[in-house]
Amino acid sequence: MPEGPDSVDRLNQVGVLTRREIEAQILAPVIDALGREFGRARVLDLVGEAIIAIAREQGRAMAAAAGDTSLTAFAGTLEPWTRDGALHLEIREQSDERLAFDVTRCRYAEMYHALGIPELGAVLSCNRDAALIEGFNPGVTLARTQTIMQGAACCDFRYGRRDQPRAPDRPTEP
Repeated sequence: MPEGPDSVDRLNQVGVLTRREIEAQILAPVIDALGREFGRARVLDLVGEAIIAIAREQGRAMAAAAGDTSLTAFAGTLEPWTRDGALHLEIREQSDERLAFDVTRCRYAEMYHALGIPELGAVLSCNRDAALIEGFNPGVTLARTQTIMQGAACCDFRYGRRDQPRAPDRPTEP
């Protein structure tokens, strides 16, 4: 399903947390039914592939809407993901070359747990992140070693240009 800048604007009228909850409530029973018929692992693989393709296309649409593919522009697109306290971010570094932050609270993970489908959180949400930045700017990578969804204390998002070495974590100066 192609998405353009107008589609991004319409979707952003609703926060991403609300969208993910609606998606999860629709997809969970579909995944369960298909899993019984075709095997849950295979169904989760296919759903994961589809979600990644969607995220990549959403990244392209976000870049088109922003008119800029720098990490500064990408940082400017994060509001729908954080809306209504969905994510608590601690910015470590922010420039056109690097964007580093920790998520210290993830209401997405809380929502998947509350719905009784914590195993779908990574498939329906976390797995989108690398594909989203790839669609937004193929010259940028995401390094993330842990997520709250997997039980870690925080998610460590580290974006950088492919041609730039990863800098050590350091707090942003006030």
